[in-house]
Amino acid sequence: MENRKSYAAQKNSHSDFNNADTNYVFDVYIQMIIDEALYNYKKDLLLKQINDALDARDRTQFYLLTEQYKRLIENQT
Repeated sequence: MENRKSYAAQKNSHSDFNNADTNYVFDVYIQMIIDEALYNYKKDLLLKQINDALDARDRTQFYLLTEQYKRLIENQT
């Protein structure tokens, strides 16, 4: 007689594989959300600092911050 796995045993072995895949997908998705939130935070902070430099008429700070902003935007795309 052949040694066959029961339906429950087969289902459990497939669910272990699917759980690993699902966990990996969730990990990637969560990392994408964190990266996007961090990017938006840095972008908003730089924009505020650029506006503050403009208000203060601080040309040096403005140029420094706009360079940082350009690098941030270039790295995102």
